[in-house]
Amino acid sequence: MAWGRKKGGGRKEPLFGLPAALADLRLSPSDRVPGGGDDDKPARSKPKNSEKNPDKGSDSGSERPRPSRSGSKRRGKSRGFGIGRLFYWTAVLCLWAGIAVIGVVVWVGAHLPPIQSLEIPKRPPTIQIVGIDGSVLAQRGEMAGANIALKDLPPYLPKAFIAIEDRRFYSHFGVDPVGILRAAVTNVLHRGVSQGGSTLTQQLAKNLFLTQERTMQRKLQEAELALWLERKHSKSEILELYLNRVYFGSGAYGVEAAAQRYFGKSAKNVTLPEAAMLAGLVKSPSRLAPNRNPEGAEQRAQVVLAAMADAKFITDAQAKASIGQPSIAVKPAGAGTVNYVADWIGEVLDDLVGQIDQDIVVQTTIDPKLQAVAEAAVIDELAAKSVKFNVSQGALVAMTPDGAVRAMVGGRNYSESQYNRAVTAKRQPGSSFKPFVYLTAVEAGLTPDTIRTDAPLDIKGWKPENYTHEYFGSVTLTQALAMSLNTVAVRLGVEVGAKNVVRTAHRLGISSKLEPNVSIALGTSEVSVLELVGAYAPFANGGYAVSPHVVTRIKTSSGKLLYDRPTDPPNQVIEPRYDAMMNSMMRETLISGTARKAEIPGWTAAGKTGTSQFYRDACFIGYTAKLVTGVWLGNDDNSPTKKATGGGLPVEVWSRFMKAAHQGVPVAAIPNSQGSWAPANLMQISSQITAPSGPAAPMQIQPPIQAPQPAPVPSGGYYRQPPPTPARASPPPNPNARPEAAAGLDGWLADRLFR
Repeated sequence: MAWGRKKGGGRKEPLFGLPAALADLRLSPSDRVPGGGDDDKPARSKPKNSEKNPDKGSDSGSERPRPSRSGSKRRGKSRGFGIGRLFYWTAVLCLWAGIAVIGVVVWVGAHLPPIQSLEIPKRPPTIQIVGIDGSVLAQRGEMAGANIALKDLPPYLPKAFIAIEDRRFYSHFGVDPVGILRAAVTNVLHRGVSQGGSTLTQQLAKNLFLTQERTMQRKLQEAELALWLERKHSKSEILELYLNRVYFGSGAYGVEAAAQRYFGKSAKNVTLPEAAMLAGLVKSPSRLAPNRNPEGAEQRAQVVLAAMADAKFITDAQAKASIGQPSIAVKPAGAGTVNYVADWIGEVLDDLVGQIDQDIVVQTTIDPKLQAVAEAAVIDELAAKSVKFNVSQGALVAMTPDGAVRAMVGGRNYSESQYNRAVTAKRQPGSSFKPFVYLTAVEAGLTPDTIRTDAPLDIKGWKPENYTHEYFGSVTLTQALAMSLNTVAVRLGVEVGAKNVVRTAHRLGISSKLEPNVSIALGTSEVSVLELVGAYAPFANGGYAVSPHVVTRIKTSSGKLLYDRPTDPPNQVIEPRYDAMMNSMMRETLISGTARKAEIPGWTAAGKTGTSQFYRDACFIGYTAKLVTGVWLGNDDNSPTKKATGGGLPVEVWSRFMKAAHQGVPVAAIPNSQGSWAPANLMQISSQITAPSGPAAPMQIQPPIQAPQPAPVPSGGYYRQPPPTPARASPPPNPNARPEAAAGLDGWLADRLFR
């Protein structure tokens, strides 16, 4: 009972008798009186026996129940509610999409400069480098021609760009939805990026304000800036800006620069085929540049011509007649090695004119003809003998005796290595440094006829040797320098003091740090070719210091003068008589010494060879009254060559260049070469000295300068010289102390010593 009460929710009393008989009595609709009021309507209920006997009540005829109106209303409301919900959610989604777009636009705009501050940026300045004859040698910065007005261009030139890049240019508002959709469909069909949807305005916005990175942010920024450009500028202005800023490859920006680079003419004069080729370059300027890929450039030009015909800009007949017509006359930008000169100029411009914010023209001292000769001399000699001598690089500097650089080669191939071995690299000059030692000696009172002993030398463990490991006994300074005898140079360095030698070298133009030790006489401190050649120039100009230079004048493209090189004030660093002595000694190097192959017929020339330890560097510096030229050959990694000496390859390169450079030039003598001091004849002197026939017996002469006792040699073979003893004048040699006579010294030197 408890469970029954719990389940029923209350107590149920049993019924008996009449109430029990009437308990199941229910009225049917047929028992009701028709037309009763609302209060008499029976409650809706489904007869129990309707489920058991669905046919019951069929005898009632027309009394079949009618469908409920409320049900049909509910179904109608349901259909209306579905359509309404669709419109509602569509509106909601559109609203949120609009909010998202606005948010993206705001976010992208926040990463741009303020629109009100955006201006068309100035084109980066162009540096045009011209030679002494006015010809263009090289370009630095972005090669850009002068801005050219749209009205000055042939009409088919801008139409070529519109046909291939943006055919709806005049109908869109900066961004072309139709073009974007077309590109998207094409890319999907080709399963890759085969077509772009950027307009010319978008491309201009990218070139002016943005980077070339491929990101969604950059594309969105590009679209915003394109809308801004379209609002601020007319279509003609945008097209003109585009044509003057777009990149065409090979460093050319703008149609004028591209036309000059590839066809050697102004953009005003390009033909229809040439215009089509220029328009075709924009797709891939580096890959389709005519000077690198003429076949690809021509094929792309044919595509542009077909697009122009399809757009009705030209007729089909014009397109067919133009196919294969572009004559690619690439205008050379100068010899490859002149770029070493251009790089050097770029390094000194800031000191001359400061920051550059406009196009400039730099007038130089470079002679294009001599530059071409120098390049050929270095490259050809290396091509022929680099393997034999294990020499991979070379450098050449040629300047006038007043320091004006006429030619410079910083390496054998600029495209492979931009490292300038003529200006930047510092290497050991070897024996080519000895003239500074000998000049210090003659300034201390010695003369070219002064005799010194060539014999083995031991300075606290350091034993300098001659190239041939042979010794000649007593020799004159002229012979010692011509034969490049190391022991004599070291003796002189100790005699006059290493610090004095360093002072002499710096006085003449060496700017690198030099170690004042005993080995300085053999050229163990590193210098550049440029400063070494500049330090030889005083020997060729009468004893005056020079400043090696290449820039003479700098102007803006409009002609405004920014820099004009002043004339160097005269600064005599070698007295004429000492200059005459040095010239006479270094002339003998080319006549009978280590550089005999360098003699130039008809010209008085002088110089000195140099070979560093283990044959790592080979160089020769020689000069006439017109040119001072230095040549270096070696390896960038400082590895030894296969016995390449200064009297070999460098002399050959020097002779080839100098002979060509002096053709047609009036012969002139080196200043002071015929001075008051006249050297004795070498053959006469050679008969008074000991020939190389066994151990040398030094002459019994009184040394003019007492050599100080050297300090211990530190590790590495470098000797640091104590303060030098003041120099004294040299007395003449003792005529009674004559060694055994020997003949043929000059011939022996010519046959056996060339370094």
